[in-house]
Amino acid sequence: MNKYFEGALLGEGLKFGLVISRFNQFITGRLLEGAQDALLRHGVSQENMDIAWVPGSFEMPLIAKK
Repeated sequence: MNKYFEGALLGEGLKFGLVISRFNQFITGRLLEGAQDALLRHGVSQENMDIAWVPGSFEMPLIAKK
């Protein structure tokens, strides 16, 4: 008999940081929209999302550390 494990994907009260590259913004902008939509659907408020735009991929780890 199979066992099923299900988790509750609730993000209420959690804070998230999203780091997005300006390079290929026509792609990364849509990825940002999708990430925000997914977080909102799981109970994360807009106030608990910090968004940082960086020039390219090399700057992402530097901003993510902050």
